[in-house]
Amino acid sequence: MAKTKSGTTPHSQTKKYYSKGIHNWVRTTDLNDGELFEVEYKITDIAVEECNVSFLPINTILVAMYGGFGTIGKNSILKKASTINQSVCAILPSNKLNSEYFLYFLKFFRSSWKIFADGARKDPNINQDAVKNLFIYFPKIKEQSQIVNFLNTKTQAIDKKINLLTQKANYYKEYRKSIINETVCKGLDKDVKLKDSGIDWIGQIPEHWEVKRLKNIAKTIKGKNLDFFDEHFENSLPNLSLDYLRNDTVTFNNFCYSSDKSLLADEKDIIIIWDGAGVGEILKAKKGFISSTIAKFDFHKSLSSKYFFHLRDNIEYVLKQIPTGMGIPHLNPHILNNFPCPFPPLREQTEIAKYLDTKTQTIDKIVSNINTQIQTLKELRKTLINDAVTGKIKVN
Repeated sequence: MAKTKSGTTPHSQTKKYYSKGIHNWVRTTDLNDGELFEVEYKITDIAVEECNVSFLPINTILVAMYGGFGTIGKNSILKKASTINQSVCAILPSNKLNSEYFLYFLKFFRSSWKIFADGARKDPNINQDAVKNLFIYFPKIKEQSQIVNFLNTKTQAIDKKINLLTQKANYYKEYRKSIINETVCKGLDKDVKLKDSGIDWIGQIPEHWEVKRLKNIAKTIKGKNLDFFDEHFENSLPNLSLDYLRNDTVTFNNFCYSSDKSLLADEKDIIIIWDGAGVGEILKAKKGFISSTIAKFDFHKSLSSKYFFHLRDNIEYVLKQIPTGMGIPHLNPHILNNFPCPFPPLREQTEIAKYLDTKTQTIDKIVSNINTQIQTLKELRKTLINDAVTGKIKVN
């Protein structure tokens, strides 16, 4: 029903193979579960000639073989003649197999590739033999075309609804940001006289406000590397990991204890990620001990922690642009300490925080409802594909 091929990688340090390249060279990261026109890397005519690279025609099906369970089975259908590397399997259907039908089948089958994966590897892979030996539902070519036409019509209608809902959700997210930025910089009184803050991102602020460096209104308490255990013991509390802090559904399974009470955090505290991929991210704490990759804010009595929390988007944006360290990124304490904050009187901070809490909660509910609708449509799309390629629904 089809032939399979794999590709190759021209030597990555040979400049003449990639500089001003014009030919698509597909890797697993390019696969988009749909039509593939352009890719990130291009290779030159010299690479094609010297590395014995072959081109694959339009309507070739591509499947990711490497990259672990999150990547294997990703697929695309070529809409431009391209080359591939060795982590991608190319499938060239015969005239008995409709390429688009087979692509829909691969979407149905994707979660099942792990059956064929090499489980001995840290990142399980599949190989060409697994692809060659794949059993598929194989109706006659006419019925394959009917299934494709049916699914194209249905999925395009669903995708249109998803795109519209996604745009709507993005609008509310941007609206949320604009409300926060306007309110933390201008306050709630629309008639108040303004003055120039001297800071570009802040702009004008009410005349009676100040701008203060963060180091003058808060300090950070860095966590420590504590011994932890997978069972609760007397006086122990969770070791606050990033996954546990970010997600309400994640349960903790690492317990620790320290007599240093400055390392203790609870739901009223605000913390910041000091090291690692999430560097600069500001979160509300949970009850537990802060680890060495986290720091806790200790605010001056003149600063409301709830007001400060609404400043986090601006602070995070700056901090994430300028991490320090080679390899694992670290927070730049100089940038953090000298970050300029619009600083209204405490009473106004409290009023602003209360107002923004109400507004953002309303917007968050709207976005959550939209995301639920999107997820329902995605599940419907998946069910339609599964039922059509397995013959559970008859299409004519």
